[in-house]
Amino acid sequence: MMKGLKKWRLFSLLAVMMVFLSGCGEDYLSTLKPSGEVGKQQLNLLLMTTIIMTIVVVVVSVIYLLAFVKYRRSKVGENVIPKQVEGSHTLEVIWTVIPIILLLIISVPVVITTYKFADVAAMDEVDAEGNKTALTVNVTAKLYWWEFEYPNQGIITAQELVVPTGEKVYFNLKAADVKHSFWIPAVGGKMDTNVENLNKFYLEFDKESKDLKDGVFYGKCAELCGPSHALMDFKVKALSPEAFDAWVASMKATEGQVADKNAVDLGEKTFANNCLSCHAVSGVGGPGVGPNLTAFGDRNRVAGFLEHNEENLKAWIKNPAEFKPGNLMMKQDGSEPIYGQLTDEEIDALATYIMSLSVEK
Repeated sequence: MMKGLKKWRLFSLLAVMMVFLSGCGEDYLSTLKPSGEVGKQQLNLLLMTTIIMTIVVVVVSVIYLLAFVKYRRSKVGENVIPKQVEGSHTLEVIWTVIPIILLLIISVPVVITTYKFADVAAMDEVDAEGNKTALTVNVTAKLYWWEFEYPNQGIITAQELVVPTGEKVYFNLKAADVKHSFWIPAVGGKMDTNVENLNKFYLEFDKESKDLKDGVFYGKCAELCGPSHALMDFKVKALSPEAFDAWVASMKATEGQVADKNAVDLGEKTFANNCLSCHAVSGVGGPGVGPNLTAFGDRNRVAGFLEHNEENLKAWIKNPAEFKPGNLMMKQDGSEPIYGQLTDEEIDALATYIMSLSVEK
């Protein structure tokens, strides 16, 4: 009976593993199908080390099995003692030199590649006019969302990183509260975002994301950071250089845009009186308390993981803690959102207004 139960437990475990592993081959998420030079080199290192480790396991297993078969008691008899090789200098040299060679084969390319990925000197290069030539994004990880600031372009957005293809994109990584970790599995990474220091690295995006599922690459927080860690997702739109420049221009065109507290539209009025102190609707400006909502209507998800529609947005506005426990939109006692309780009419109008915020339409 117990043996049968153990078999079913094993079968259940394998079934669960199959569900999780089924996502490993998706272009928008898989480290095994990299869409950038950094990810490709990391995959090459992974394959090389895996092959070497597999060879070691196979060789050791074969030697063990040969010894097991050759010297089994039924073959050599009860009282036979095999030749003792303890203290053999030849064998000691072999099993000392071979691991050293294998470690060198692994460590040399790993160290070289690690230092290569850490080379961010180009971030400070400037052209004849003194303008920085490299695209730099300041990434700030917060509970539980991501802020993306483009200092050279003078724009800021949240939850959806937009990048051009065919060039290195440099990142300044930091955290506003606790340790997080920035990771775009299909492109490369990951790297920690810390409160006490700034981490820097770069990624390259080889292809546009428009043909992927949902039209984006998926980004993740790869460091356990609180009760909603698993929901701290962001999305990445990789555009052609021309499309990226157009997006930057559209974001810049929102400079000075603000919601009116006396607006005729109930949604805009509700936003101005309840949300504007934390959320900006202009892509030009500094970091805010909450996510910048200038391009909310262009996003792929609500709150980073919910399907992008008004119904989910309404549910989020009513009770953010239901979807992301521990998020900072709730009062300290967790009784209600910091903006208080809104009427259903206000929530409907507010959701419609926020979904209308767009720079791509």
